[in-house]
Amino acid sequence: MTVTEPESTALPSTAEMNDSIRLIRDNADRIYQWNYTRERPQLVTLYNKAMASQWNSVTELDWSTNVDPEGLVDRSTPFMQIVIAAIDEPGSPIATWGDKEITQIGVENLKASLSQFMHGEQGAMMTAAKIVETVPWIDAKYYAATQTMDEARHTEVFARYLQEKMGDAYTMSPALEAQIVALLEDSRWDIAYLGMQIVIESLALAAFGDLLRRTTEPLLKKLLRYVISDEARHVAFGILSLQEYYENLTEAELFDRQEFMLENTIRNRNRSTNPEIWERMNVSVADVLPSLTSAAGRIGVHPYADFQKAFFSKLVPNTRKLGLLDANNGYLRKQWQEHGLMEFEFSDDTASDYDTYDAVAADRAAATNN
Repeated sequence: MTVTEPESTALPSTAEMNDSIRLIRDNADRIYQWNYTRERPQLVTLYNKAMASQWNSVTELDWSTNVDPEGLVDRSTPFMQIVIAAIDEPGSPIATWGDKEITQIGVENLKASLSQFMHGEQGAMMTAAKIVETVPWIDAKYYAATQTMDEARHTEVFARYLQEKMGDAYTMSPALEAQIVALLEDSRWDIAYLGMQIVIESLALAAFGDLLRRTTEPLLKKLLRYVISDEARHVAFGILSLQEYYENLTEAELFDRQEFMLENTIRNRNRSTNPEIWERMNVSVADVLPSLTSAAGRIGVHPYADFQKAFFSKLVPNTRKLGLLDANNGYLRKQWQEHGLMEFEFSDDTASDYDTYDAVAADRAAATNN
């Protein structure tokens, strides 16, 4: 009889663990709420809506759909227009590129975007779980629990789409990681709301919506429609909760929140150039960036103009509902006005129009009628 040696039970090294995990110290107090009275009707309505709109990623998405990654490349996006124009820039390091390389950079850029969606959704899952533990109202705890499930499902579907349809994922961008870690480490429970529900979720609605408008791939299209349905409710949740809480804060406390909004909008407009996608194409981002910048100016294409418009068209009216625009003699209003953002002030806020995003309910109603 052959005796099989037992596998080693040694723990992985610190270096090995650091490659796959990130330890975060959360400084917020946990609140166990003994008052179970349902005192916030709007949150009750939103919670009931969330329960009814849960969807199953296994049975409601057709994972047998064949996906050709190269077929997903849209050369009309600002990024692709700039890359194509950069080929003709004097001294361009990509001057020899043809259709093959143009298509491949498009595939890599999409994989990078989907990877950040995946990482961001895990961050949202952790932030929603923090809200469950730290918010002092039972109705908010109930809803945040449904959001935690939503974000777990979103992380799962983006990870599965990448693994099964696109190939290997990209690592989390340092900017996104820093933003989410800061929310998880902050001791103030409302900052988790403000940073995730108002800023990052508004950003997600813009990013997901832009990709949804551009893609014709049926699995990705339905996945995005369903994720957007959930995200719109999450933003509404943040507005309804913070609107009440901010009515009772001092001017000094509100100023801290206004500064937070400035730091996460005007002062932090940097967009990653995704250096890893260029590295995979054997091109240094430092070498190609001058050609990209020159090409963008020459053809008059801003790589993020449409995205920023979609983002601020939600963020500004949502912030107005919180009372943060006009606190401290309109401090935030004046700052955003200087950057031309107040044109979006009276766009539809997400607390009022989240039902219009509900693709899950629309599909179920259509199936019933048929």
